[in-house]
Amino acid sequence: MSEETKPKAAPVATIHLTAGHPMEGLLDAIPTPPKSGDLVEGTIIAMNRGRVFIDLPPFGTGLIYGREYLNAADVLRKANPGDTISAKVVDPAGRDGYIELSLKEARQAAIWGEAETAILSQTPYSLTVEEANKGGLILSWQGIQGFLPASQLTGEHYPRVPEGDKDKILGELMQLVGKPLSVRIITADAKEGKLIFSERMGDETEEKASLIDKYHVGDAIDGEVTGIVDFGVFVKLEQGLEGLVHISELDWGLVEDPHALFKVGDKTRVKVIEIKDGKVSLSIKALKENPWHTAAERYKKGMEVPGVVIKYNKHGALASIEEGVAGLVHVSEFESPSQLRETLELGKTYPFTISLFEPKDQRMTLTYAGKKK
Repeated sequence: MSEETKPKAAPVATIHLTAGHPMEGLLDAIPTPPKSGDLVEGTIIAMNRGRVFIDLPPFGTGLIYGREYLNAADVLRKANPGDTISAKVVDPAGRDGYIELSLKEARQAAIWGEAETAILSQTPYSLTVEEANKGGLILSWQGIQGFLPASQLTGEHYPRVPEGDKDKILGELMQLVGKPLSVRIITADAKEGKLIFSERMGDETEEKASLIDKYHVGDAIDGEVTGIVDFGVFVKLEQGLEGLVHISELDWGLVEDPHALFKVGDKTRVKVIEIKDGKVSLSIKALKENPWHTAAERYKKGMEVPGVVIKYNKHGALASIEEGVAGLVHVSEFESPSQLRETLELGKTYPFTISLFEPKDQRMTLTYAGKKK
């Protein structure tokens, strides 16, 4: 493909609006440019010499090349210009201005996303036992090897061995190798590549419903963390009954990775906040005081406060002035989003002035009080 016919990487337009501008509200409707790790979908517009160009309007052109092309060669052999394809962003400002993409990583991300959905829906799968060890069974799902602990087998398959002799347990489990089992996914950890299965389902529905009847909204219970996923933590309330603590209910402060706060086996106290459709929703933060309730005693509009930058979003940056109390620093204060990020680095503390303070609604806007870069 010549330089004349090679798809051009489209420049990205930047819009700057001052606060209060009549068009400011329309910014929410403008798509956010993709960043590393995002999944995107586009149309193949050209394929040549180990490169695939993908149209990603309105952000420009994506490129799969080099090692990423080789990793996805089997899929790409069957692809043609005009096909729609999903990929994962490796570098939003890649070679020659193209958005560098990966098909292999997109496939992996999609699989782990499907696993997390399967946990919520308790989707059953018929999988063949591949191996056995003294702790349980090895099965594969979507090309990923997973583990089924012996404790998660139903009564029909659980190895009942006198005095818990591990060698005899292994002998019983070996008899299941090559046989299909109906299982569900209970833990999916993409970062560690860990998949945990359970055979307990279906015939235990009535037993689970009976267990749930013992609990009510508002109950506080001591539990044990049994699984950690990107969207929250599973906590065992008693044998045969688990509940989910969604990531938004883990703490009053911003939580982006539940794995950073908990590990399987941790003991934690939880509060029942909803019981619906046979599922128990739990909260950990509900047992802690909401810092916004007393924030008015410590802060007021116009006060200068130190704040730690904890996150960027399409509106600007979030800065925390104490654990669980954060305000927005609007991008309109700066010449561009890049200037905001150069001036306010993640994890660093800066001076701010509280320009809007509505503790009852848990809303705060901050104005940067330092020197802009």
